[in-house]
Amino acid sequence: MKRTRVLILGGGFGGLYAALEFEKRRDPEFDVTLISQENFFLFTPMLHEVAASDLDVTHIVNPIRKILRNHVRFFEGEVQSVNLAEHRVMVAHGFDRHTHAMEYDHIVFGLGCVTNFYDIPGLQGRAVTMKSLGDAIVLRNRLIEHLEEAGTDCAEKDRAALLTFVVAGGGFAGVETTGSINDLLKDALPYYPSLKAEMLRVLLVHPGDFVLPELGEELGRYASRKLAERGVEIRPKTKVKAVTSREIELTDGTRIDSFTLVWTAGTSPHPLLDQLDLPKEHRRLRVNAGMGIDDHPGVWALGDCAMVPDERGGYQPPTAQHASREGKVLASNIVRTVRGDALRPFRFKTLGLLASIGRRTGVARIFGINFSGFIAWWLWRTVYLLKLPRLEKKLRVALDWTLDLFFTKDFVQYLHERSPTIEDVSTAHTSKLESNIIEL
Repeated sequence: MKRTRVLILGGGFGGLYAALEFEKRRDPEFDVTLISQENFFLFTPMLHEVAASDLDVTHIVNPIRKILRNHVRFFEGEVQSVNLAEHRVMVAHGFDRHTHAMEYDHIVFGLGCVTNFYDIPGLQGRAVTMKSLGDAIVLRNRLIEHLEEAGTDCAEKDRAALLTFVVAGGGFAGVETTGSINDLLKDALPYYPSLKAEMLRVLLVHPGDFVLPELGEELGRYASRKLAERGVEIRPKTKVKAVTSREIELTDGTRIDSFTLVWTAGTSPHPLLDQLDLPKEHRRLRVNAGMGIDDHPGVWALGDCAMVPDERGGYQPPTAQHASREGKVLASNIVRTVRGDALRPFRFKTLGLLASIGRRTGVARIFGINFSGFIAWWLWRTVYLLKLPRLEKKLRVALDWTLDLFFTKDFVQYLHERSPTIEDVSTAHTSKLESNIIEL
C-alpha cells in the first residue's frame, strides 16, 4: 500500500501540534516527518523566566523525540529550499551541512517568524533579541556581566552605560522581559556593595500611548503604572531611531547612554516564504479556512506563516493558542483530503490573554473579564503550567517556582567556552609579555 508522505516544516506550536495529531491517530496510511532546526520544542511564553533566573534553562524545552515516539518521524535539519513543482524539499544537515532531498505528497509550512530590525542603523549588530533559548541565555549573561563589570573601580566612566538597560517594544515579549530583568537586577544588587539602586536604569520604549495594547487601555495603563512604580522608565510614543556602540537614539531626539538594547519590537514571516511562488499577503501565505492554499493541492500553512481567515472577515492572530489548535485542524484536513471528504474550517476565538509584569503581578483578560495584580499573575502561571507539554516538565517548573518562594535568584552565567589548556595560558601570557615590552 502506497503511503501518503507528509512533511511538516517547523517544530513550533503549529508544526508540533499538527504532528501530535498524526501521532494520536497512528494511521498507517500516512508517512509523516517533522523537520526542525532544533531537536526540542521551546515553550516561548516562559522564555523571559529563563532570562531572569526564575526557571532552569532546560525546563521550558522538551525533546521532540520524547513527544513523538511512535508514528511521526523527526529529522533535525535546516530547510534550504522547496521545489513545489517536483514536490521536493532540500534540507541541510550534519556538521558538514550536507543536504538531503525529501519528497512529499503534502507539505505544511509552520516555520514561524524571524526578528525584523527594519534597517535601523546599527541595530542588528548591537541588539539582544528574545526569540530563542540562546537569546534568553545571552541576555541573562549580559545582565550579570554588566553588574560584575560595573562593580569594579576601573568601570567608573562606563558605569552609567553598563547599568542602563533599554527594552524596545511594549507588546507581551517586551513587557514581560522588562519586568523580569528589572526583578533580576534589583535582587542581585545587594550582593554588589559598590552599586546602589539609584544607579540602575531600566527603560521601556514603546510607540503607543500605553503598553500591551492587545489587552486594552485599562490593563495597559495599569501595567505601565506598576512598572513605573518599580523604577522602570516608560517612554511612550517613541521608537528607536539609531544605535551606536554605546548610545541609543530615540525618535523624540533623546540619546541614551547604554550598552544594552533588548529588541522585541518587530518580526517577519520566515524568509523561505519569499522564495515560493504562492499567493501571499503581508509576506505570509494566503490560505483558505481549512489552511490549504487554493489551486495548490497538497500545500498547507499555519501560524506565523499563514493568513488564516476567520468568520468575521478578518484573520486569525498569530498566537500560540491559535497555532496549536490550527495544527490539529490542519492535520485532520490532510486526512480528509486524502479520503475525499470536505475540509473542516478553522474556527476559534481567543480564550484569553495573559502577561506577567514582575514581582508576582500580572494582567489578564479571560473570556472578556479583566484581571490584574496577584490573581492575574497566579492565573498566568496556572494556565501556562497546564499548557506546558509533558508531566516531567510540569513538575520541574512547579518545583522551581516553589523553591523561588524560599530562596533568592541565582545570578550565575551560563558559559559554554571550553576550559583553558596549558597552550591557551602560555599563549595569553606570552601575548601580555610582548604587549608590555612594546609599551616600554
